[in-house]
Amino acid sequence: MTQTFRPALDVDTLRQKYAEERARRLRPEGIAQYIEIAGEFAQFADDPWAEESFTREPITDEVDVGIIGAGFGGLLTGVRLRQLGVERITLIDRAADVGGTWYWNRYPGIACDVESYVYMPLLEELGYIPVERYAKGPEILAHCQRIARHYDLYRDACLQTDVHEIRWDSADSRWIIRTNRGDKIRARFVSMANGYQAKPKLPGILGIQSFRGHTFHTSRWDYAYTGGALENLADKRVGIIGTGATAVQCVPHLAAAARHLFVFQRTPSSVDVRANGPTDAQWVNT
Repeated sequence: MTQTFRPALDVDTLRQKYAEERARRLRPEGIAQYIEIAGEFAQFADDPWAEESFTREPITDEVDVGIIGAGFGGLLTGVRLRQLGVERITLIDRAADVGGTWYWNRYPGIACDVESYVYMPLLEELGYIPVERYAKGPEILAHCQRIARHYDLYRDACLQTDVHEIRWDSADSRWIIRTNRGDKIRARFVSMANGYQAKPKLPGILGIQSFRGHTFHTSRWDYAYTGGALENLADKRVGIIGTGATAVQCVPHLAAAARHLFVFQRTPSSVDVRANGPTDAQWVNT
């Protein structure tokens, strides 16, 4: 007879521990705790996936809806508008493709920690079944691109474009959207779907600007330096700051590739079973 041992669970103690760890993370200075990505730090926001020489002529247009952001929020807004018969829309995003956080983040081991069957939208409509229970980043990015192609959203997308101004013109009852590429787009409505992960955050650590080693943010992973399989790190001492979802996923790869890895941790992450696996074809057909 098999016996399963389960440790005693003290709910009150566990809640107290979580409250203590949460209190340690609270920072009254808010976003001021981070270093502004500008000036000598501007390179941390460079897009490693974009075509540097990309140019286009400025656009002057009038649309019903201007959508700021082309991640899942912007894509689904575009899809629902298409389904309602609204054709005059535009999606504006600083990235060179759709996908939002899944465009920017391509670090080793990237995956979603929410079940793919409920996280990835429009699966039934597009007839797509995720490969695994927890989809990896490349599969999710490909699904974003699939949505954009299926609903013809690329036709109305202004990519590699930053919005510099959104101003209400009360005389014409229109929003005026101006961008870094000289665009002037008039819109009846504006949908803000730009999210909060398009711009990296750097920790406010003294001396960070004088560090002589190679540095990059995980959301702009430098495969030119690390190598596609991280083979260039074999003789390197590597440090990673943070132990959130990103670190949980990429640290095992760094540990296997680097000569020595340092993980700088403020407060510990919870530990659990990954429990990933391929999608069961029999389950799909039931």
